[in-house]
Amino acid sequence: MTGSTSNANGGRSQLGSQQTERRRMNPTASSCDDIDEELALFPAPPTVKYQDPDHHVIQFSGGVGSALVALTVAERVGPSRMTLLIANTQVEDPDLWRFANDLSSLIEVPLVIVEDGRDPWQLFKDVGFLGNNLFAPCTKYLKQIPCRNWMTEHAPPETSMAYVGIEPTKKDRPRAQSIIRNWAPWRVEFPLLHGPDRPKEDLLAELRSHGLKPPRLYELGFPHNNCGGSCIKAGQGQWKHLLDVFPERFARAEREEEAFRAHRQKEVAILKRRRDKITRPLTLAELRREYERDKANANMASAAKIV
Repeated sequence: MTGSTSNANGGRSQLGSQQTERRRMNPTASSCDDIDEELALFPAPPTVKYQDPDHHVIQFSGGVGSALVALTVAERVGPSRMTLLIANTQVEDPDLWRFANDLSSLIEVPLVIVEDGRDPWQLFKDVGFLGNNLFAPCTKYLKQIPCRNWMTEHAPPETSMAYVGIEPTKKDRPRAQSIIRNWAPWRVEFPLLHGPDRPKEDLLAELRSHGLKPPRLYELGFPHNNCGGSCIKAGQGQWKHLLDVFPERFARAEREEEAFRAHRQKEVAILKRRRDKITRPLTLAELRREYERDKANANMASAAKIV
């Protein structure tokens, strides 16, 4: 297993004897039937005798939640014992990296970028499974594994603390326990969960109060700053929004989905549709045609009213 890291300025950094090598995981292609076994949870962690943490690692996603966590931890422990750790999925919006560098400069904490080397579409080909809004192998292979590899080399669990920026909402709070289990043996803290529930706009306003310009995906109406707006876990509404805002990104996802279906000769899709108690795959091509037809009908109806 190989990997790569880079610093906030985009150059490769010498953070360990193996960090300058590309960390690429190439699992044997498997059928969709046995994908659950291949993507099982990480092995049971060893017993660890914890000490006071002297290394504080922010699991930085490029989003508002993890950015606010970084600001909180920097105020608490200072920058000298911190790392901003982020995984590059190869499909992030360019403005994510502008924002990441702005945050790194503001709190004077190095930005460490780890990567598998593949984008989600190549990964889906390799594992033989098309990610969808219920199960996304890209999360494990493109984010969790590269980050855990870096943590193993540079952040001993005995003396390190990981921080995750899940947002203080009723939807996100229940995720904390599964994140704690999946990150073991490292300890995990969630600074944003200590307070009351807060809407997204409140969190974005706090970012601005620190002099940080939020990532543009939020301003463009996306709920998260993940994968350039084409997150596999997104629902139909966000995919339609992607088609409106970044039609070229939607077009690429549509092509990749069709190529996977043709190669595997399976009726699978990123999205699902349930009607009359029957669930079936809903391809991006079908979603696009329906959405374009609905918009055309709406424009005709609006024009008729004006006449």
